[in-house]
Amino acid sequence: MEKSTNNIGVETRGQFLNFSQIRRWPEFGVILAFLILFTIFSIFSSKFLTLRNITGILTIVSELGIMAIGVAFLMIAGEFDLSVSSVYALSGFLFVTLSNSFNSPVAFIITLAIAAFIGFCNGMITLRAHIPSFIATLGMMLFLRGSLLAVTGGESVSYKSDIIMPTILTRFMGYGFRPSHIWFVLLTLLFSLVLTNTRYGNWVFATGGNKEVARAMGVNVNKVKVTNFMLSSLMASLSGCIVISRFNIANASFGTGMELEAIASAVIGGTFLTGGYGTIIGVFFGAFLMGMMRTGLVMIGAPAYWYQTFVGAILIIAATINLKLRRLEM
Repeated sequence: MEKSTNNIGVETRGQFLNFSQIRRWPEFGVILAFLILFTIFSIFSSKFLTLRNITGILTIVSELGIMAIGVAFLMIAGEFDLSVSSVYALSGFLFVTLSNSFNSPVAFIITLAIAAFIGFCNGMITLRAHIPSFIATLGMMLFLRGSLLAVTGGESVSYKSDIIMPTILTRFMGYGFRPSHIWFVLLTLLFSLVLTNTRYGNWVFATGGNKEVARAMGVNVNKVKVTNFMLSSLMASLSGCIVISRFNIANASFGTGMELEAIASAVIGGTFLTGGYGTIIGVFFGAFLMGMMRTGLVMIGAPAYWYQTFVGAILIIAATINLKLRRLEM
């Protein structure tokens, strides 16, 4: 199968490129926005470029970005997952509860396995019952969040187990850096390579671009979608375990609204809501843009509630730019 048009420019990036070629990169818009906002915040706040602030932003970005990678992979395949925020909260609660009963490595493995099963259920409900993934995962989100609130009564659970997984996931390494920063970078590189340089990546693009054509070319469309649903839940679960390891406490309200931030990160990063087009490097910068705005706006004196306003505006602009860039390639 030929590579998707999403990979345009990959073969020529090592050669001399002019601006008309560069602006067709899926990551172009978000990188430009990132550089502009980074410059603005640096100029208007003397504390923005401090190591403490940069590592703090990285911590927020890593937890959102890891979830956004899974969401983007699924969106490129043409589906949505609104349940990721509930999987995030449920995973944190399961990880803490199981760790307190056994040990953190066993708890971590069981938690990821349960998350993968939830993703599998999302995929099967969507494909077997022919329910739009938006509705299926919205229902799963409400079911999981409601069940967690009912079981916990809204009370928090403290982590009292060993430090094995917390150390691997997010304990300080020095100078404010955490393992979660490294995990985010490594996962970005890994899934970017999978998406752009493997047969499975081509299947994902083909499935999201035109599933009937993909089927005709021998792609197991349903298998690709179910796999990506499981991946989306796994990444949300990993993110949930990371944040719980940082706070040492779990609560059913954790991650509320985070599914929209993950989708926004993907769209801002160049992923199409209609599927068949996207980039994991773009998601990296999209998540970084979100985290940078959350901190930068406060540091330059803007009220915290302006964050959602700016995210909404940038999301609309990004979607418009992505559409125009896509038309340039057609």
